[in-house]
Amino acid sequence: MTNGLLGKKIGMSQIFAADGQRIPVTVLEVGPCTVLQKKTTETDGYESVQLGFEAKNSQRVNKPEMGHFKQAGKGAFTSVREFDITGECAVGDELACDMFSPGDRIDITGTSKGKGFQGVIKRWGFAGGRASHGSMFKRQTGSIGQSAWPAKVIKNKKMPGQMGNVRVTTQNLIVVEVRPELNLVFVRGAVPGPKNGLIEIRKGIKA
Repeated sequence: MTNGLLGKKIGMSQIFAADGQRIPVTVLEVGPCTVLQKKTTETDGYESVQLGFEAKNSQRVNKPEMGHFKQAGKGAFTSVREFDITGECAVGDELACDMFSPGDRIDITGTSKGKGFQGVIKRWGFAGGRASHGSMFKRQTGSIGQSAWPAKVIKNKKMPGQMGNVRVTTQNLIVVEVRPELNLVFVRGAVPGPKNGLIEIRKGIKA
């Protein structure tokens, strides 16, 4: 077994608990993932398992990649990631979402939605300046440094730039429901990334 699986975000929905409470959930398609390679301390210096997710046309894969995939004998895969190993598994095994159960706390990693080049008000929540009396300063950045000393802009200054499209991990999300026959996991709360975006689901480290 591993400490996590690969999947993709389907979208948001809601389900009702037995007491009638409405629970907002994110629907995830998790697995099945195929074990492509086992890395050991003797050969690689550390222990992990390489998983493949979502079948891919073999004609779209180059020969070195196809040679790597052939070890598992399950075809080619769109996404390949490594996870920590927590039990016994062999190359070619398929891991499904039944490793999770309702009530589990999980960490989900994905790539956030890209919002392009944005200014400081949208990107960082700056207040901006007054809009009246011809101030000419409404959505601008303002002063970004000093003159004589240190005579440069300090690193990590909040300025306009690329917003989103970064790797984000949301921790301690709660599994509400698991449907192994459909490879679906319902998680309470929001998950980073767009619909059909690739996600990595791991057992929560702070649970």
